[in-house]
Amino acid sequence: MNKFTIDFAQELDLNDSLKKFRDRFEFNDPNLIYLDGNSLGALPKTTPDHLQNVIQKEWGERLIRSWNEGWYNRSQKIAKKIAHLIGAKAEEVIIADSTSVNLFKLAYGVLKLQEGKTKIVSDELNFPSDIYLLQGLIDLFGNKHQLSLAKSKDDLTISLSELQSLINPDTALVALSHVVFKSAYMHDMKAVTQLAHRNNALMLWDLSHSVGAVPIYLNDCNVDVAIGCTYKYLNGGPGSTAFLYVRKDLQEKIQQPIWGWFGENNPFEFGLKYKSAKGIRKYLAGTPPLLSLSAMEPALDIMLEAGIHNLRKKSINQIDYFIELFDQELKPIGYQLGTPRDAKHRGSHISLKHKEAYRICKSLIDPNIQDKVIIPDFREPDNIRLGITPLYTSYLEIFEAVRQLKTIAKDELYKKFDQEKDKVT
Repeated sequence: MNKFTIDFAQELDLNDSLKKFRDRFEFNDPNLIYLDGNSLGALPKTTPDHLQNVIQKEWGERLIRSWNEGWYNRSQKIAKKIAHLIGAKAEEVIIADSTSVNLFKLAYGVLKLQEGKTKIVSDELNFPSDIYLLQGLIDLFGNKHQLSLAKSKDDLTISLSELQSLINPDTALVALSHVVFKSAYMHDMKAVTQLAHRNNALMLWDLSHSVGAVPIYLNDCNVDVAIGCTYKYLNGGPGSTAFLYVRKDLQEKIQQPIWGWFGENNPFEFGLKYKSAKGIRKYLAGTPPLLSLSAMEPALDIMLEAGIHNLRKKSINQIDYFIELFDQELKPIGYQLGTPRDAKHRGSHISLKHKEAYRICKSLIDPNIQDKVIIPDFREPDNIRLGITPLYTSYLEIFEAVRQLKTIAKDELYKKFDQEKDKVT
């Protein structure tokens, strides 16, 4: 059967049990196909009214009284919803700061706890800012630690044996992205965590490219600490507040280095000697950004209603469909698959490699090139990254994306653009 037809794609959409959720998001342009939800999630239709209520009633009418009417505990209240998505207890998750700040807090605390061990292990596919933070911590600790990066043999994956060759009894911290940002390769969380623990190292997972896209089982995998953002698959809005997880038995052992007043045991005593809060609240620092924090709740409610296992099933089916079309239509004309084929080892975005990747991305976005505007993103040096977001991505959109990718490459439409890159790609 030829699956590269509009009729086949429409039939798949007709039988999609999650198709109703697309209407819960703001898509007002019928000529736009958004395939970048792995970088910035779409806006839920209920978020503006929800946020308007926070602005007009909670802030405008109730003013400072709102701190005792829900604001003070909102970080923990919304964090409980994230805990459901990552397989953690409610008292192990808090929403706070940015992903980078949370990585700094937790990695610092682990290195402090593991004093005497001098090795940090990550991999060369990890998100660069995670590597930068680890490099900065090495400098902060007086260059006593060494950062070892596991190598990839194919630029797509990291083997367990490669990590095994680096993790040893001198390892203080293993810090990896659960799903890597370019290829969407997904580590075996349980196997890698067990490997770290066999060497008495602590395990930190960055969940930014997996939370809301794949089921996560932090407790079942006995993960020590984790971080993640909320503006990708969680649709919390640009720069929305991040979250962190600390396993319950480690919360009194891992020191929080940023002693801000929301992490103080009783901030409204206004004492001059810091006393850390107990439990997960100790990992707060400054005043939570209430508007950003509140904006993420409607999207979390939608995701919990849909069910992460249902979303994962649809994601697997959609990417498998994309790969079938890739093999038939794109591989013969010079595209390469930059994502693992095995669903067990991939997240919910797909990367295509092409020597003209950047100009192809420009061609997809330009409204004057083809019928539809398709928004992907580009990652150096040759990756076209396409987010498959099951809450709102349709099979027809996948079909159309493949059709336009084929036409742009076959007809060399990308030659209408120069190689000068935008600041944000």
